[in-house]
Amino acid sequence: METVTRVEGAAASELAVTPTTLPGVLLLTFPRHDDRRGWFGRAFCRDSLRHLGIDLDPVQANLSLSRRRGTLRGLHYQLPPSAETKLVRCLAGAILDVVLDLRPHSPTFGRHMAVELEGGAPRAVLVPPGCAHGFLTLTDDTLVLYFVSARYDPARERGVRFDDPTFAIRWPFPPEVVSDRDLAHPDFDPAIHLRP
Repeated sequence: METVTRVEGAAASELAVTPTTLPGVLLLTFPRHDDRRGWFGRAFCRDSLRHLGIDLDPVQANLSLSRRRGTLRGLHYQLPPSAETKLVRCLAGAILDVVLDLRPHSPTFGRHMAVELEGGAPRAVLVPPGCAHGFLTLTDDTLVLYFVSARYDPARERGVRFDDPTFAIRWPFPPEVVSDRDLAHPDFDPAIHLRP
């Protein structure tokens, strides 16, 4: 059974943290305040994360809109010194969010975890540096927001193909829309995927 930690106080505002099967990959549930108008909640709070020992100082916030169910984006990451932390949240629609551990000295190297994120739910996934990230849309018109801690660095950007046999990620159904770039990633090879 996973442990849920509630961080309370002014800085944390009752942020709930659930560890996953991958060290450092966390499921965060931000507090949401409902009333007759709807609800209000934070998309990001640096103080809450720092209270947990997570130093995420975003340099960018990205949005991706996927028009069709079955759109697959990823799996993307950047090598050091441009490795990035990501905080991923679904704003509309639903995704199966996947994190693949590519940290060479990690006890879970080569393993992945997946979680469903839905629009309107106050949940986010924290993806640490050294992990590849991608998602499959489960509905049409899916909007995803992610905060990143490093600028885009094309020289250090890497990708793992969604169907790479090395990792055997099980998607709930075959992706229908994948970019040519994401389809072109070669099978996993440490000389390509883990070195600048």
